[in-house]
Amino acid sequence: MTQLSSKLAIPTAIATLLVASCGGYDYANEPAAAPSVTDAGTRADPATSVEADAGAAPVDDGYGPTVDTSGTLSAEWQARLASRTPDYSAALRTASLRLRGELPTLLETKFVAGAGNARLAYESFIDAWLEDPALQGQLLTFWRNTFRAGGSAELNAAPAFATWLVLEDRPLTELFTAETGACATITDGVISPGDCDNGVPRHAGVLSTPGLMSHFRSNLAFRRVRWVQETFACTAFPAEIDAPIDVGGASPYTAPWGFETIAGEGNGGRIDFHDVSSVTCANCHATMNHLAPLFAHFDDDGMFQDDFAVRLPLTDSPVALRSDWLPEGEETGWRYGVSATTLPELGQAMANDPEVEACFVARAWNFALGKGDIVATLSVVPTRVIATERAEFAAGGHRMKALLRAVFTSDDFTSF
Repeated sequence: MTQLSSKLAIPTAIATLLVASCGGYDYANEPAAAPSVTDAGTRADPATSVEADAGAAPVDDGYGPTVDTSGTLSAEWQARLASRTPDYSAALRTASLRLRGELPTLLETKFVAGAGNARLAYESFIDAWLEDPALQGQLLTFWRNTFRAGGSAELNAAPAFATWLVLEDRPLTELFTAETGACATITDGVISPGDCDNGVPRHAGVLSTPGLMSHFRSNLAFRRVRWVQETFACTAFPAEIDAPIDVGGASPYTAPWGFETIAGEGNGGRIDFHDVSSVTCANCHATMNHLAPLFAHFDDDGMFQDDFAVRLPLTDSPVALRSDWLPEGEETGWRYGVSATTLPELGQAMANDPEVEACFVARAWNFALGKGDIVATLSVVPTRVIATERAEFAAGGHRMKALLRAVFTSDDFTSF
């Protein structure tokens, strides 16, 4: 490897290729004592640089809707997108902030700007930064924000495990299928996978960690269910939509499950999920009630109990019974037609779900482009925008490093 700066090493072959096109100056062999300053004379503080990097929304008299009535981009916006050109120096700035948490040095910026093949130079930095130790801290922050958890050893365990999976180039689907390691620890900056000791018969990755199960405790385990749906499917409830059916309320029933497949006052439940007096509760609860019993064995401390350990929001807060979610004989499941009677079965169902796959890609996309949470801020990524990256993610065995490289080197990221 040839040292480009104290922060970066790039392959010697690439450096050699680019030196000939960099105005005769050999940036790859810049003396180690070169000043590490930016154009302003000092290294910018990344904490104050992110907002400026986001830029401002365009303002002009012609700024209007991005779609026409057919649901496709208007001709004006198709033309605007087609007029974009690559700017690898600008892309380098944003990529460095995302992957290292700091701006590129003046030397690094000049290297890309002066290269005969700017794309190749830029991609060499991306490859190096994906192996840079600084990536660990950026990933930890990403997963803490994604999981909405952190700040203590128990709540850091799942984000640390997710970060470890990425750094070790393991499939992200192990977030739901790993039977060991999900209670990871961080000691002196080193992440070590560790086993959870909360009584679970057979673990299912982060779906059974005590920290997360305690953090998202609630009546009827619905907060845990909501966390799983929004974090890994990237949509709020209702999770499933089918042809509308009139059930006698002000709004129709739209879930694919049969209306009577969840509990209500008429089939043994103590809470009437069949209520249609204001809204059709079952539109969301059709899916929620088929998931919640799987998470209801965890108590408020995240410890697994043989019996249900969550309560109902009724007088005296009674402990929930299975009949409070589902009528007798009805099985739990991830989606309509996708049975899951245990947490490991649920984890496998999620690992096989294209919707979950697309969610991983969309979250990586929003991370790169500096967007907010895909659900909380409605920063939805159109399916066709990430079609190429999603195909590569699937073909590569659901590994996030390759996904991040695909996103950061995509034409959409590098064009302005």
